[in-house]
Amino acid sequence: MFRGLTWDHPRGRHALEAAEAAGGPIAWQAQPLEGFESAPIGELCARYDLVVLDHPHLGEALALGCLRPLDEVFDASELAAIADRAIGPSMASYVMQGRPWALPLDAATQVMARRPDHLATPPRTWDEVAAISRETGKVALSLAGPHAFLSFLSVMQSIRPDLDLRDGDRWIDTDTATRALTLLGELAQRSPASVSSLNPIGILEHMSSGEQDVILCPLIYGYVNYAAPSRPVPLAFSDAPRMTADGLPGSILGGTGIAISTRCTVDDALRAHLLWLMSPEAQRGFIPDHDGQPGTREAWLDPRVNALTGNFFADTAATLQAASIRPRHDGFIAFQGAASALLREGFAAGTDTGLLSVRLEDLFRASHTASTEVTV
Repeated sequence: MFRGLTWDHPRGRHALEAAEAAGGPIAWQAQPLEGFESAPIGELCARYDLVVLDHPHLGEALALGCLRPLDEVFDASELAAIADRAIGPSMASYVMQGRPWALPLDAATQVMARRPDHLATPPRTWDEVAAISRETGKVALSLAGPHAFLSFLSVMQSIRPDLDLRDGDRWIDTDTATRALTLLGELAQRSPASVSSLNPIGILEHMSSGEQDVILCPLIYGYVNYAAPSRPVPLAFSDAPRMTADGLPGSILGGTGIAISTRCTVDDALRAHLLWLMSPEAQRGFIPDHDGQPGTREAWLDPRVNALTGNFFADTAATLQAASIRPRHDGFIAFQGAASALLREGFAAGTDTGLLSVRLEDLFRASHTASTEVTV
């Protein structure tokens, strides 16, 4: 059996564990979400043959040489078919230095979550979100862990739909950054304290448990599990907010891919199993039927899958299609943690947004080892 590591949530492990129980060649273990977001990738690859990761880890992994490029494992036609079926930039997020490094098992991005018993219709623009926040005091931001910075990137992308920071060699212009920080800072002042320390899973658990103090989270990584009819209060998920009613939703890609470590000797059984996990059969059937969140466009638009999930997939697919890829340079993982801490402290203290913008840029440049940094 091969050793695999995923993350400890029904979305992250149930389908993989079911595949193992059905005779699959991978024995899966799980780590907490926080470990998934920040654990050193080199240490994980030294212990596991397969690692479920998110795309910002690629820079560190490639610097360490701990992942096997997938064009050594799969034929070009097989990889092309997987890329063609992937929703949005899910497959593209795992391509770096011209080579693919993970298979897009799971797709996600920051979307809007609401209590439909309090808000029958989702707001469309950031101005509408701000109005609900002022009127109710029940609009929460997801700011814990790396999510303050990721929310900042999502707002920036709603301002600048051409935002593309994936190579980690550039930063955003000061005016856009300041505008995004001002919007988030005002919402942060009214965000309920009850969820300030919670990760996205914790916030969605809180909202869907029946608590009355949070009715809307405008940017949070979507989890289909909290739209399930079995929840005490099933949540409704919608596209992320736009700056204008006819603009694009701004969001920063999440999701997970299966990567193969260099310690792994791939055999035909493992190849076949990984191709099956990426197949239309598994993506439209086995994975969503076992609490998973598939990575293909056809699964997200499948009527059967949506009928089971309160239309979670179809109602957020446009945001995923438009999502932007995070920086992936070696040093980004530490940077996004430090940047998020800076933003949380700055929002709490009411720090001038222009000053926060300068400090963020300084942190970014300090995280980068290349000499090609430019402002866009």
